[in-house]
Amino acid sequence: MTEILLIRHGVTAWNAIKRLQGHLDIPLSEEGQRQAAALGRALQDESLDAIFSSDLQRARQTAQAIAAPRGMTVQIDRGLRERCYGAFEGMLYAEIGARYPQAYAAWQAREIDARFPAGVHEAETLREFSGRVVATITRIVSERRYRRIALVSHGGVLECAYRAAQGLGFAHARDFDIFNASVNRFAWDGNGLQLLRWGDVAHLEDLEAAALDEIDRQ
Repeated sequence: MTEILLIRHGVTAWNAIKRLQGHLDIPLSEEGQRQAAALGRALQDESLDAIFSSDLQRARQTAQAIAAPRGMTVQIDRGLRERCYGAFEGMLYAEIGARYPQAYAAWQAREIDARFPAGVHEAETLREFSGRVVATITRIVSERRYRRIALVSHGGVLECAYRAAQGLGFAHARDFDIFNASVNRFAWDGNGLQLLRWGDVAHLEDLEAAALDEIDRQ
């Protein structure tokens, strides 16, 4: 049995204004850096066998705040990246529907095989993205007999893990929050994910701004 602390990165300036990031490499804001530091302090007494992170800097910066006080190295895994949204990336959520009405409607409907127009990057379908996420987590926990690990990633990755653990398809509306700098605990029993605890942000209570869940509840 492996316990997984699946952690969303701290807030960015783009999170705060609902500008879609996807694969665009946006750093933490000052508030996000404070969140990451608070996260590191909250977890300092927990034993971790390894810390993994998406290669995008908002996740890496968050992971480093956990790793640095322990003298641990963050292991980078590109498979933990956020979904790629193609041409949607870099746009305000409110702008996407006006510029790409059909693709936006498919996004809102959670059409699992819809591919959005290409932008700087080629977009992933929801099926491709979810498959990548589950395969990446499975590979990481299967590589060694870890007791407890931290995976620092993105909102979409957390959603995929939650749905996999709960047996929820994407036709089910998202009725759960996905907070910045939240700690979400899963167990891996060799066959699949089990959800232990979701959405812990108690370590952020003393910060000026609350953690954001800016992801559309599609």
